[in-house]
Amino acid sequence: MPLPKPGNAKDPQVAGLFSQEDPEKIFSDLREIGHGSFGAVYFARHVQTKEVVAIKKMSYNGKGSFDKWQDIIKEVRFLGQLKHKHTIEYKGCYLKEHTAWLVMEYCLGSASDIIEVHKKPLKEVEVSAICQGALEGLSYLHDMNKIHRDVKAGNILLTEDGTVKLADFGSASLICPANSFVGTPYWMAPEVILAMDEGQYDGKADIWSLGITCIELAERKPPLFNMNAMSALYHIAQNDSPSLSGGDWSDEFRNFVTDCLRKLPADRPTSSECLQHPFVRKTRRPEVLIELILRTKAAVRKLDNLQYRRMKKLIMNGSAASDDALLEGLPNRASQLGAMGAGDEETSVDETSSQDDDQLDSKSGSLASQHSNTASSQSSLTSLTANQPDDIPPISHFHRERTASGGSGRSNEVANNFATIRTTSIVRQEIKQHERSNEYRNFTVYKRLRKQHQKELQSMESRFKGEMEEHKQKLDREYENLRAKFSKELERLRQTHTSELERQGLDSSTPKKEREDMMRVYKETLARRQKDAEFRLEKHQKDKLEFSVRRFKRRAVLALHQLEQKLFREEMGQRRAQLEYEHAMLVRHHESTQDLEYKHLAALQKLKDEQLKRQHETEKENQRDYNQRAEAELRKKHALEVKQQPRSLKAKEIQIRKQFNEAVKTQQRQYKALKEHILQNTPKPEQKAVVKKLKEEQMRKLAALGDQYEASIAEMLQQQNVRLDESQMGEASELRNRLQQELELLMVYQSKVKENADAQHKRERKVLEERVSLRRALLEQKMEEERNALAKEETERWRALQERQRMELENFDVETTAMGLNAAEVAAASLDPSPEDDQLSTQGSTLSLSASSSTNSFTSQTPL
Repeated sequence: MPLPKPGNAKDPQVAGLFSQEDPEKIFSDLREIGHGSFGAVYFARHVQTKEVVAIKKMSYNGKGSFDKWQDIIKEVRFLGQLKHKHTIEYKGCYLKEHTAWLVMEYCLGSASDIIEVHKKPLKEVEVSAICQGALEGLSYLHDMNKIHRDVKAGNILLTEDGTVKLADFGSASLICPANSFVGTPYWMAPEVILAMDEGQYDGKADIWSLGITCIELAERKPPLFNMNAMSALYHIAQNDSPSLSGGDWSDEFRNFVTDCLRKLPADRPTSSECLQHPFVRKTRRPEVLIELILRTKAAVRKLDNLQYRRMKKLIMNGSAASDDALLEGLPNRASQLGAMGAGDEETSVDETSSQDDDQLDSKSGSLASQHSNTASSQSSLTSLTANQPDDIPPISHFHRERTASGGSGRSNEVANNFATIRTTSIVRQEIKQHERSNEYRNFTVYKRLRKQHQKELQSMESRFKGEMEEHKQKLDREYENLRAKFSKELERLRQTHTSELERQGLDSSTPKKEREDMMRVYKETLARRQKDAEFRLEKHQKDKLEFSVRRFKRRAVLALHQLEQKLFREEMGQRRAQLEYEHAMLVRHHESTQDLEYKHLAALQKLKDEQLKRQHETEKENQRDYNQRAEAELRKKHALEVKQQPRSLKAKEIQIRKQFNEAVKTQQRQYKALKEHILQNTPKPEQKAVVKKLKEEQMRKLAALGDQYEASIAEMLQQQNVRLDESQMGEASELRNRLQQELELLMVYQSKVKENADAQHKRERKVLEERVSLRRALLEQKMEEERNALAKEETERWRALQERQRMELENFDVETTAMGLNAAEVAAASLDPSPEDDQLSTQGSTLSLSASSSTNSFTSQTPL
């Protein structure tokens, strides 16, 4: 018969468990509040009734879909049967695209969430109140012959009014007792771990888990939480029970934990008995859990208050035009719980670090650019929340209230009452834990070995039992055959004796009374002999049967011992192989890590060298650019000086020419005065010649003076050009020398930096080699310790097994001796693989012949 298809709601067996309606049309405003291996839990609101619910989405698609579907059906059926104040209320289940929507009542969070928020243990009265509610729910389950099998702080939920609720019945058992290996390792009871070896367990396994939960609430972590899952399971099954460590706890609390964590389930109290414990019944105020919830909400608000202030600042940096409108839509943190004033917000904001403000400023620009056109409506705030950065929690984690405008009074309409004691970090931590590799995969090897050993043991016991029954039936048949043969032999003897008596004439000559007396005596003697022979035969057969049974039992005990030794050797071989495999994996991991570290170091050093090379090339290029710019500026300066030189020379030339003109005028005045003086002393006829001579002399001197001035101007121009060229050449030479010196200094500095970088690379390489060698030495030391520990454990367990088997054989031999049998003969017979079972028939025939001969002799000796 083919298996039913997963998700087939038309199957008559599951048709009544699921609703045919579309859940997306019934529920709205879904927001994720939890995550686990099963899927995710969402906050939701019923569209019509506006009721707040929790939806657990479980996918049954992909690998193992049939098993997932069966688990969903089992959990839905289990929840449908529960109607109690302290169990989660079931509201229906829907199917949508290979996903089951399991709808339950909404709770604020779990006891584990409270510990995560406060980062400290709970008070004793709070633990007592939570234990009382959990025990009420467990008592209800146990009265219905059901077992939760996964009691822990994460599965104990709290509602708004402080009611404790048991949740997560995916691992629960519909029958009691059970024998499945199910639960969370650190909270598992010893009988659950050993269920496949030692049989079944009942609801007292939940009492053990509750005791571990009490330690978790009092110490924030369950015992053995620092071990891996497999080591913790072995420790729970083999070692003593855990207990409360230090702390100011009352004797009632310690006694309650001790009673819950009794190693033997028979010594452990039931859930009803636990409810009568003084620790659970201790006097406390009824509002203890409500105050705890309010205090937790206040702590959550303080934790999320910084995120809220970041969001507010980001929105305010978006656009000035929409500030007032957006601030109206912001979550009113002061009205969320009504337990803290506005001063708490300012205090928490003042305590934030400047580093958070810097991060906030770096993110506000990008967010402001995305939402610069944000409108002043509530929908714009919703869209902004959808695009916020990852490190800012969604506004839906806060209570949001909308204040109506107008009038002197203020009427608050609750738009979204999304209350929770789970911070965003808790949800993210659950998602990360779900994404990690599942540690329970190692359980498959453990469970497979356990099942294999259990199957072999059961097959061996059934085979021995069958052989015992067959041997017993064979002995019974032989006994019946001997009995029938002996009865036939007695009947033959009786007939023979009767015919012998008749032959001797007792029937006619002997008086009737005497004959009857003789026959009566003979019959009595014959009956007594027959009874004695039957008794001896029955005793012999019984002794032989008892001997065979004891021999067979001893063979069974020896075979069981051999099987135990074989299983022990196989188990230790498996453990040694697993240990060697782990060690090989560790060595390979170390080698791969070493190669990866060397590669990373080489790549990092290569990147550093390339970066340093690019930096040096950039510095050289910058220096060359600087040199070129300096030379260009100098050339520009020289060109400007050359360009500006004619103006200064022209001014000097004009000045010289002006001096020349003044000198010419002065000389002309002097010649004029000289001419007048000579004319006064020279006769008139000679005056013309004298005037001409004086005029020629004047022209000659003026020409000489002009040549002199022209020569001085030319000399001035030549000296100025020479001086300008020399100064420019000097400046150019000085600049080249300075730039060359700077370039040489840069080259020296870069070579020194390169040497320092090479030395740093060598030091890093040496440090890495030392770290790798140290890690390899520690790894080898750890592997050697594990091998020695395994060898020591194997030796001790083998010695204990040998001692136990020896004691069992000694006890068996003592019992055999007490039964009147020879223990040495039974032991020797049990060692014979093919005993001679036909000896019974031979001895039975001998007994019958001896009985026959004794009867004949009695007959011959009896007087007629």
